Amino acid sequence: MGILDFLTGEFIDVIHWVDDTRDTMVWRFEREGHAIKYGAKLTVREGQAAVFVHEGQIADTFTPGLYLLETNNMPVLTTLQHWDHGFRSPFKSEIYFVNTTRFTDQKWGTKNPIIARDPEFGPVRLRAFGTYTMRVAEPARFMTEIVGTDGEFTADEIAFQIRAIIVQEFSRVLAASGIPVLDMAANTAALGKLVAEAIAPAIAAYGLAVPEFYVENISLPEEVEKMLDKRTSMGIVGDLGRFAQFSAAEALGREGGGAGAAMGAGLGAGIGMAMGVQMLPQPGTQPGPWGAAPQALPPAPPPPPVETVWHIAEAGATKGPFGRGHLGRLVAEGSLTRATLVWAPGQDGWLPAGEIRDLAQLFTVMPPPPPPPG
Repeated sequence: MGILDFLTGEFIDVIHWVDDTRDTMVWRFEREGHAIKYGAKLTVREGQAAVFVHEGQIADTFTPGLYLLETNNMPVLTTLQHWDHGFRSPFKSEIYFVNTTRFTDQKWGTKNPIIARDPEFGPVRLRAFGTYTMRVAEPARFMTEIVGTDGEFTADEIAFQIRAIIVQEFSRVLAASGIPVLDMAANTAALGKLVAEAIAPAIAAYGLAVPEFYVENISLPEEVEKMLDKRTSMGIVGDLGRFAQFSAAEALGREGGGAGAAMGAGLGAGIGMAMGVQMLPQPGTQPGPWGAAPQALPPAPPPPPVETVWHIAEAGATKGPFGRGHLGRLVAEGSLTRATLVWAPGQDGWLPAGEIRDLAQLFTVMPPPPPPPG
């Protein structure tokens, strides 16, 4: 290479960064010997910032725009200013490009269950997960606190620390919220806002910001969810005896030809044997006339229906469950009115107590106010 080619290379220097990885947060401009030429052009695109590091210290931060590095007050020392060093500058400068766009779809979740006190179920163990968005708000602080001299820093390298902060603050916010477990699905947006505000100071210390935070799901342990499903099913079924009869009749109606017919025949044989056993004298029965079935005692009465229990909405919280008798006492005390919102398993949303037939009677049996004295 001739001297003219060498000088041409010394005079032309374009510093820029084009990223297509979608997860790189910081990238160092690689320059041989870290020497930045006098008159170099620095291009900082939208969604980027350029941080100048000179002799190990952050000298300046450049926002989007085109810069000509030629003024004397720039923290840049060039090779052409040092002919006595044979075009090699003894001073080194580095340029780091910082991605200031949002890094979306970042995952978070509770590794271990969070113990909280529920007003209805008592102590419960909860798990939660969701997503968040982060971005670099202060490039210089982010370089100082997190990146250091890393030439290529990705979002995965900071995600673990961010998740630890989120889980810590989420546990504290959830335990202090007092929101019942059954109402958490309707309050995930409010919880997300509270958690975002709680983690903001710790995240800002790293030069980062979390502009969006989402709570996607809050769940109970599997065993507790099964018990909750059984409790809901009991409220929906109502009369268990009639439900059992309906289920047996529906199963018989589904039996068809082939294997279904064989199963039906076996079921019929079993029913016949059971009927034969019933015709024999059993304890508590007496034989009937010759050739007739024994006279059995009257059948036992069906089990009483499952009592409906009610929940009351009051001052943004739920109370209950209460039986009908308890609600009658609340009506007598005046703490339950026709306009009070109540809910029972199987009911479609909250309704005023006066609009429910089983509860409206509680307000009609109340005696009128006593006459004035005298």
